[in-house]
Amino acid sequence: MAEIILFHHVQGLTPGVIELGARLAEGGHVVRTPDLFDGRIFDRLEDGFAYMQSLDAESISHQVDESVGELPDDLVYAGISWGVKHAQRLAQTRPGARGALFFEACFPITGEWAFGPWPSALPVQVHGMDQDEFFALEGDLDAARELVASAGTPNAAVFTYSGESHLFTDGSLPSYDEQATQLAVDRARKFLNEL
Repeated sequence: MAEIILFHHVQGLTPGVIELGARLAEGGHVVRTPDLFDGRIFDRLEDGFAYMQSLDAESISHQVDESVGELPDDLVYAGISWGVKHAQRLAQTRPGARGALFFEACFPITGEWAFGPWPSALPVQVHGMDQDEFFALEGDLDAARELVASAGTPNAAVFTYSGESHLFTDGSLPSYDEQATQLAVDRARKFLNEL
């Protein structure tokens, strides 16, 4: 059994994020989905992005740290899009991580946006669409491939899905793709079961 913390995207803790967490929990895993927007949910990506930009980055980081403060060290850190920022930071800086699941985003492990090197042999999966403007076409896919190549474990992989939708894993949004999400969930469950 794995204990997972799943951070939501910029449209908030939508019913689709909660549903994805429930699907990952099947098989006896525990999934926590903290709400970093205090109940705010945005219908449009642009509105969520504008709200996220209005927030104090240091306060959000503190809120993220508090969300794991009472939890064990051996968590699986997961995130969807903007939530990957928080999951990846914790996976790379909080000792004892058990694994990481990144949906539709990945940050470089070198350069100004990096959180430092990827922890040695830490299992990771990255999932995204091969024509998603925010994932495949803005450098996240390249960052994911670099991260996986440096991970030093066979339990590290990047999976791409045919399409251009961003937030394809959120069943409450028009961008949802059930077939791609089911495949991503199946792969993620296999990953979790092998940790």
